[in-house]
Amino acid sequence: MAERYFSPQEVERLIPKLTPLMARVMAARTEAATAQEWLGREQQRITLDGGGMLDRAHWHHAKEKLERGTRLMQEGLAEIQAMGGVTKDLGMGLVDFIHLRDGREVNLCWRYGEERITHWHGLAEGYAARKPL
Repeated sequence: MAERYFSPQEVERLIPKLTPLMARVMAARTEAATAQEWLGREQQRITLDGGGMLDRAHWHHAKEKLERGTRLMQEGLAEIQAMGGVTKDLGMGLVDFIHLRDGREVNLCWRYGEERITHWHGLAEGYAARKPL
């Protein structure tokens, strides 16, 4: 049994705060992933070369971007969780909110960019199984 159930209207009232918050989380995810990819490629290059020259300033900058992006992502996800949402997919910006529908627990499904709550899915289902309200 959930601690709290959301109505579609309650989630819709959260969307003005949820939208910019998810935008920041998604941007932080992209920043962190880009930095992580560069660091991985650079690590592989150095390993394959049996050592090599390291651009310490660029390496340090990439590490800072990775750490900053990770921190901002974690902070944003914590805010979404404090609002009652469960983040499901950062690439798509999916957040679910528990809802009681016809006596059973389901998820109200919000995707970044949506201005209204129009879909739901079962607890064991995902985005592909969304059904209209």
